[in-house]
Amino acid sequence: MAVELPKKLYYGIGEVAEAFEVNTSLIRFWEKEFDILKPKKNAKGNRKFTPEDIENLEKIYHLVKERGFTLEGAKIQLKAEKSKPLNNYEMIKRLNHIKEQLIQIKNQL
Repeated sequence: MAVELPKKLYYGIGEVAEAFEVNTSLIRFWEKEFDILKPKKNAKGNRKFTPEDIENLEKIYHLVKERGFTLEGAKIQLKAEKSKPLNNYEMIKRLNHIKEQLIQIKNQL
């Protein structure tokens, strides 16, 4: 799932949940379960997700929701992927981005 969010430094939990089409409680749950998610919190305690957090959420979403991994299986997979130079998900994501750019160039011609 490619998440479409405007380019910003920080995203609120509501906009993140809406982009992934899940409840905010699931985002909070994943934050507790996966140590790669480390959103910053403001003085009120509101979570502020960085683009890196969004990228990590995309990986978690892909493994759990699209590929059917258990939480433990997803954790193991994420740890294994850290040591790989470029995993399939990242490669597909980059290729889709290149494809979008090429379509834009074609449409401008």
